[in-house]
Amino acid sequence: MEVSQPAHRVTTVTDFQISLEAAQVLEGQGIPPTRASASLQAAAQDVIDEAHGLLSPAALYTILPVRHFEHEQVVLDNGAAFSGSLVARALAGATEVALAVCTIGPALEERMSILFDEGEAVRAVALEGAGIAAVRQVTNLVGVRICDAATARGLSVGMRASPGQEGWSIQQQRVLFGLIPAEQIGVRLTSSCLMVPPKTVSFVIGLGPDMRADAVPCDFCSKRERCQWRRAKVA
Repeated sequence: MEVSQPAHRVTTVTDFQISLEAAQVLEGQGIPPTRASASLQAAAQDVIDEAHGLLSPAALYTILPVRHFEHEQVVLDNGAAFSGSLVARALAGATEVALAVCTIGPALEERMSILFDEGEAVRAVALEGAGIAAVRQVTNLVGVRICDAATARGLSVGMRASPGQEGWSIQQQRVLFGLIPAEQIGVRLTSSCLMVPPKTVSFVIGLGPDMRADAVPCDFCSKRERCQWRRAKVA
């Protein structure tokens, strides 16, 4: 179900169809599927049905106009501003900014805690990989909705960026959460700007006639030359 919220023109999405595979569960654990042992592959496969039953995916997103750009700062039409080298590069040239918060809910994390307490660490870690894979799917699906709507209006889309990535302080979560009512899908910020439930992602995407769709945060990361995951994607 997709319902537009009149206040702040926020859209709520809950009609996700999440389908996990063992390879995605392994990747969620940081394990290349081709290098996983038979036991790890079996554990990944074994948690998929349970993971599906624990998911409550939901997301909110909204589109706000950009007022102007300053040095490493993007000022939105309502006066709110994002600051940092990453977000400035990600949104450079944007006429609008899409903001989103995506989550899979708290149940999977709660189940993981029980498994750790019961000494089933392998299953708990596999379940965490499934949760990471699931929230990635939710985030990607919301990104597709935003991109499709922008394309229909003749706009291009830029890279996706999140507070907490290198070049964008996690403290900027407060700005993002001040613009989108994440509590409507059960998400809140801690005093240190971490999101609860933990399996939650927030992000922004720049929209405009001249945005680069092929840029990714890895392009601006100081670790890009020695990151095994980036090398694998490039290869």
